[in-house]
Amino acid sequence: MPDTVLITGATGFVGAAILERLVAGDRPVRALTRTDAGAEVLRAAGAQPVRGDILDPASLDMAMDGCAVVYHVAGANAFCLPDPSPLYTMNVDGTRNVVEAAERTGISRIVHTSSAATIGEPGGVVATETTPHRDEFLSHYERSKWEAEIVAFETAGRAGVDLVSVNPASVQGPGRVRGTAKLLIGYLNGTLKALIDSQMSVVDIADCAEGHLLAEERGVPGERYILSGAILTVREAVELMGRVAGITESPRVISPRAASGLATVVGTVGRIRGRRAPLCPEMMRTLLHGHAYDGSRATRELGLRYTPIEETLRRTYDWYVENGHVRSAAATG
Repeated sequence: MPDTVLITGATGFVGAAILERLVAGDRPVRALTRTDAGAEVLRAAGAQPVRGDILDPASLDMAMDGCAVVYHVAGANAFCLPDPSPLYTMNVDGTRNVVEAAERTGISRIVHTSSAATIGEPGGVVATETTPHRDEFLSHYERSKWEAEIVAFETAGRAGVDLVSVNPASVQGPGRVRGTAKLLIGYLNGTLKALIDSQMSVVDIADCAEGHLLAEERGVPGERYILSGAILTVREAVELMGRVAGITESPRVISPRAASGLATVVGTVGRIRGRRAPLCPEMMRTLLHGHAYDGSRATRELGLRYTPIEETLRRTYDWYVENGHVRSAAATG
């Protein structure tokens, strides 16, 4: 019988895709959850729900008991928080707890979901896994994931636990409705009138899940693997989606100076009110910096094959229409 796997963060966008692939491969899967609602979702997906929290070491010990592999996908991703400390608590402390629990329970391998943002590449660079960090951070999210990756490798090294890091670029595809997906949905519904153009790297959600499984099977402990299937600009992504949907109108592009000014004003108002602003300087720094990642190592060493971006956008558009996020195919013309 295959070894039992524990997955954290299995109700999230990436975690759910990994869970689906594990279950499809007839792997016995336990999935950590904090709520009854989460347990119902996980049970329906074919996993054994286990109540626990990555911030509760005792619950991690119980969840991992009898498992051989852990997929640590859980984490926090947010910008413009009035108090960014929850990002560090979840991403850094939670990761440390997972690796330490793995040592106590005899886990043979951890697949750690990091982020390509941890590379910290200078502007204009197509980054690889070994690109030197720029020594400054664009956001608290980026810093928290960078610190989490360091903690993961250092703790695993001391504990003698095999740990492989998977570093996805912007994950897109059917099922995603938050983050940059809001931009595409707004464009398809005719509500996106302006955009900030910069470079972005994208990986299909199916490729992201496959990359994680290949990392378990073939990844070298102590190494990181960027998952990035395409590099394009935001404008190019929108225009490609327009061709898929039959839309010819393009939003106007906001200048970097105007965008930065707007982010400062909106972010200041949010801070004064003690609320999370929809836009702030750290978000704008990230957008204007852009990202370009070389995902070829995952192809060479793991055997990952990337989905063409046009196919990703076609599947995503069809899913939007089928699930009511775009009013109708006809309404987008």
